Amino acid sequence: MADIIHIDGSQGEGGGQIVRSSLALSMVTGKPISIENIRAGRKKPGLKRQHLTALNAAATVCGAEVEGAELGSSAFEFKPQKVEAGEYYFSIGTAGSATLVLQTVLPALMLADGPSSVTIEGGTHNQWAPPFDFLEQAYLPLINRMGPSVDLSLHRHGFFPKGSGKFTAQILPCDQLHGFDLLERGSLTKRLVEALVANLPASIASREVRTALRLLCWPAHAGKAREVDSVGPGNVVMIRLDYEHVCELITACGRQGTSAEKVAKEAVKEAQEYLESTAPVGVHLADQLLLPLGISASQGFGGSFRTLELTQHSITHIDVLQQFLEIDVAVQSVKDSGEVVVSLKPSV
Repeated sequence: MADIIHIDGSQGEGGGQIVRSSLALSMVTGKPISIENIRAGRKKPGLKRQHLTALNAAATVCGAEVEGAELGSSAFEFKPQKVEAGEYYFSIGTAGSATLVLQTVLPALMLADGPSSVTIEGGTHNQWAPPFDFLEQAYLPLINRMGPSVDLSLHRHGFFPKGSGKFTAQILPCDQLHGFDLLERGSLTKRLVEALVANLPASIASREVRTALRLLCWPAHAGKAREVDSVGPGNVVMIRLDYEHVCELITACGRQGTSAEKVAKEAVKEAQEYLESTAPVGVHLADQLLLPLGISASQGFGGSFRTLELTQHSITHIDVLQQFLEIDVAVQSVKDSGEVVVSLKPSV
């Protein structure tokens, strides 16, 4: 077995992304890992339920030997074996993000030796994680461009604090991930403001849609309010921008004590920042693309994308990638724009 890679979980942004990406890369490369100081800078450090579920899911998919897989644990060791395609079911048991659990095991299953089905229960629309719709509409179309075929089905929405959402991913793998260059948006083909409510007055969603459309100066037909099925109450506002080469989806989650109008304004502010730039890749999508493009680069392909200034989250993500993969990552500023081009290539 390869030498163990030691990861400092408090480095850079210091969040759960380090745990999830390290697990994903360990599964893909077969390299064992030891992670310490997990989420050390957080108010409640160590493994939370969603991180532990991701760890256990990764161990199940590749038959890993694991030490330290406990709630609140500040360190663990993970020694992967062969990734096995198959049918999997994982439940977080809280409103923790189900989409982040999927993203932990997805890279390995996209390169497995057969198709897989993964069903996950937990939160599908969380304030600090990519919602189901982001994966379905913005992230996976780009992943599928790289060779695999990943299709999502949402069975039930899950909001904080009840969770209990559920979705299934059907995964047809490929031998290698063929990267891409995403430097231009192309023409705008669709725009939509959509507000969802569950077990709350429908008027909340209607107010959010009206507020967002007014601030964006969009026509009424570009807005939609919907009531959805969920175990508990919940609300999310989503602003979708479809271009020829990319889809950007911006979200803001409703929460107790925050008006519908304020939630809508939060989503609009981020949408306006994106619209004022010409970068095709938003800050959240940029972070999500680093890992698959890094794997592609390690397989001899790679790619590039233009985005806004990198977040600390993304900078930390790049550091983690380079601990596992023999790749070159370049971040080049685009003159007088506040934008950067990120390139991930095989090491020379």
